[in-house]
Amino acid sequence: MRPKARLRPRTTVAVLACSLALLVSSCGGSDEPDAAAGDAADGPRVELTIATFNEFGYSDLYREYEAAHPNVKITERRAATVDEHIKNLETNLASGSGMADIEAMEVSWIYKYLAKADKFVDLRKYGADELSSRWLDWKVAGATAPDGKIIGYGTDIGPEAICYRRDLFAKAGLPTDRAEVAKLFPDWASYFSYGRRFKAKVPNSAWYDSAVLTWEAMRNQLIEAYYSNEDRYLGDENELLVRTWNQIVAGSQDGLSAKLPAWSDAWTRAFRSDAFATMACPGWLLGVIQDNAGSFGKGKWDVADVFPGGGGNWGGSYLTVPTQSTQQEEAAKLAAWLTAPEQQIKVFKKVGSFPSTVDAYDAEQVKSQVNEYFNNAPVGQIFINRANNVILKQHKGPRDGEINQVFTDALERVDQGKQSPQAAWKQALRDAEKAANTRVGN
Repeated sequence: MRPKARLRPRTTVAVLACSLALLVSSCGGSDEPDAAAGDAADGPRVELTIATFNEFGYSDLYREYEAAHPNVKITERRAATVDEHIKNLETNLASGSGMADIEAMEVSWIYKYLAKADKFVDLRKYGADELSSRWLDWKVAGATAPDGKIIGYGTDIGPEAICYRRDLFAKAGLPTDRAEVAKLFPDWASYFSYGRRFKAKVPNSAWYDSAVLTWEAMRNQLIEAYYSNEDRYLGDENELLVRTWNQIVAGSQDGLSAKLPAWSDAWTRAFRSDAFATMACPGWLLGVIQDNAGSFGKGKWDVADVFPGGGGNWGGSYLTVPTQSTQQEEAAKLAAWLTAPEQQIKVFKKVGSFPSTVDAYDAEQVKSQVNEYFNNAPVGQIFINRANNVILKQHKGPRDGEINQVFTDALERVDQGKQSPQAAWKQALRDAEKAANTRVGN
């Protein structure tokens, strides 16, 4: 059974396209063709297809690449959601035909296909080893199979900070300056502790929006969450996972959660009220907050350069080249070019997808960005800092997406009062073990 799309960050990217009052002062742009595209070259006609989902921001780049390579024609197959994209990918992978020359792969799903690395081109054949220094180490590690094969070039990432309501913090007697707020949350214990302090002062507002989204933030920091590094399903053997569950459940019972189903209409409407004071906040979520909160939230929301426990990432994708492609070398060239720092900066300017290439962080367009809506927060530098604080390679395992949906569904039942924490935990363990034992590819 396909998991639901509620936790998929890129489902919100279309919202960001020009709410890049979000991260940038202008949207789009008319940059000159990049020299990295190479010189125009004659040669046999090459037709390349690329399968993506939602909004990758590549339409202008395709035309730029074609202008520099007159013999190349690029066609995009864009799915409406990541779930639709993955369904198409799995169908075509199983049948042995029908895959695009380049297939985008969302970060929560690439782990599943690392177990099928033989179905994708080892990009080391086309220079991935030499190119790997482009990206943050942990981004490269996420697309590297145990035998060293590199099956994907990194696109964007979702480094996390804490977004907070300055006015509600003031009402609770907490600091409002973002530098002072950053000192409050060195770890999750302090985050929940300040939440209880806040709740005592402001009883009509919750500390955070949703148990589910807080779980997503916390479990993404675990090097091993559902699987060991050897791809053995852990279940309740993982004490850190159990502790994370208990912290979030206790928070719900103490009223820290606004109990809003993630991405629901109620969740969207709550941004125009005093329903909650903080959120775990990857860069792409700023546009969602701005769009949902509108004029009500301007000047009330801010961003602190901190994430409890260090760094965390939620979101991002890769470009892979299936072995089904009859144009593997040309597809690898295009994938490498689309994910180069110069192109990542252009995509950042257009749709707000935060770059995963280290050279992009030296670009003035990225590091100098200030967000007026969030009290002129220096969001470019904040999220560069947050990206550099993600130092681990999280091992997610082949069925991570399905298993995570089981646990988030269970937490939502608890948050909504539909099931006791004990019953929800037991059911999650049963359902997750069943998912873990389903053969990859089914």
